[in-house]
Amino acid sequence: MKKNNLMGSSLLCLAALLWGLAFVVQDTVSDKIPPFIFNSIRSFVGAAFLLGFMGVMSIKNKDYTPVPKSIDKKKLLIGSTLCGLMLAISTNLQQFGITLYPDDVPNSARSGFLTALYVIIVPILSVFVRKKVPIIVWLSSVVAVIGFYMLCLFNGVSGFYFADILLLCCALTFSLHIIVIDRYCGAVGGVRLSAFQFIVSGILSGVLALIFELDTISIKNIIDSTWAILYMGVVSSGIAYTLQIVGQKYAEPSIASITMSLESVFAALGGWVIKGAALEVNEIVGCLLVFGAIILAQTPELLKKRVES
Repeated sequence: MKKNNLMGSSLLCLAALLWGLAFVVQDTVSDKIPPFIFNSIRSFVGAAFLLGFMGVMSIKNKDYTPVPKSIDKKKLLIGSTLCGLMLAISTNLQQFGITLYPDDVPNSARSGFLTALYVIIVPILSVFVRKKVPIIVWLSSVVAVIGFYMLCLFNGVSGFYFADILLLCCALTFSLHIIVIDRYCGAVGGVRLSAFQFIVSGILSGVLALIFELDTISIKNIIDSTWAILYMGVVSSGIAYTLQIVGQKYAEPSIASITMSLESVFAALGGWVIKGAALEVNEIVGCLLVFGAIILAQTPELLKKRVES
């Protein structure tokens, strides 16, 4: 499929907004629901939402089926399994990281910064799979990382936590997730791939919950956190990850990673609006630098469109 980075970036930017707000939601339930069971439930909610969507589509369009005959079922199985595996590892590392930070550490901003390091990892991995990465994308990645530093770490860090290591590993697996999506989404369909990856992720997280968290699961806490589970399942999982998959059909992986890294900016803004944590000057500068990196990465596409018009 011909890439259209402007269209893809628009969809990915919306996904980043939904994910950024999810950091605030995850923080509110981190001490109530164990990570594995939380991610299992949110994955199954996301899968149910998308399967329901496909069911409605099949009613309106008789030619639309969850797995049409024209789809390579082997690719769908391999793609959804790999995506689901990477997603399960990533989301659980992220949730554990947020949970393990001390109370006096701004975990939403810090975890957002460390997770967003996939903005650098993806171009590096793209080189290993023989994808050409334009110099301007590398430059944009550097600007974005400087922006993340200004946004999250400008005032320094007091020590290095085990949670930081988990979130660095999370950034690596999210990078692999982005690359796997780029490999399979065009062949099997975005919504379809998203739904089945959530089923795989939900099963894997559920098995881990039964092994490690059975004695700590509280039905009352799960019921009390219904709104958070619905947001993470329907909005952050079902809608946002589908926007990612569809958006990546149009955007190159390196540009997609830069755009999606806006989630850290939206996480800071969400903390400001929802928790009343006002942005300081360095945080505002960080936001501007990240947005500048997004625009810089799109420059070749913008110039191309202008010449063609």
